[in-house]
Amino acid sequence: MKPIRRLEVREVRYDEAHWGLLRSLRLRALAVMEALEARGIRCIVHGSIARGDVRPSSDIDIFVPNPPPSALIETALELSGLPIMRRVLIQATPHYVPKGYIELDRRTCVSFPLAKMRPIEREFYKFGGELDLRGLKEGIRVPGVDKRLMLIEPRDWGHVESSIIGRENEVARLLGISIETVMDRVKALLRRDEVGRTGVFLKRELGPDESFEAVLSDLAAENPVVRRRLRWT
Repeated sequence: MKPIRRLEVREVRYDEAHWGLLRSLRLRALAVMEALEARGIRCIVHGSIARGDVRPSSDIDIFVPNPPPSALIETALELSGLPIMRRVLIQATPHYVPKGYIELDRRTCVSFPLAKMRPIEREFYKFGGELDLRGLKEGIRVPGVDKRLMLIEPRDWGHVESSIIGRENEVARLLGISIETVMDRVKALLRRDEVGRTGVFLKRELGPDESFEAVLSDLAAENPVVRRRLRWT
């Protein structure tokens, strides 16, 4: 989706197919989140599932802000009958924290930071819209910004969407995040639109017997950029 630079306000009314898709995606997210939280691992769902503006291609993104050792997350999933398809360590840019990604299927993923996040990194999830397990169970939808830089504000019948460009301070206040986070996301998404999608700084798929922590330790020993980011903690 390309960013929309012009000021625009539009009402989007959901039909029954949309509501049905949202229910099915939320039920899948609920199963994963309950498996984690049953073992004391607090998590959120973020993005379109939290906002409600889902598409058939929407992913189910679960995030664990304050994770225990990764083995406990993997065990919680497997004991709940949620087999793991793939595990990947990704560091998006040299300035961002490395994260673990546990893929349960091609659209469902559990991710978590492997070091302390900067405030701007944590607020990334609030920028896009995040929802905890209680909110998901209660059927709440929250405002957030999509990849077009459109603010999605839920309504009983669907949502209202409007461009955030030129309204960054207003959007920061509405979402309860810093203006720095909003400006960072605007800059990143506009740049992506101009130069195209860029690759991630570091990506490493884990073998069956490897742990996220051990792989990160090896990468930090080899790569001074990774070491510098980990020292921030």
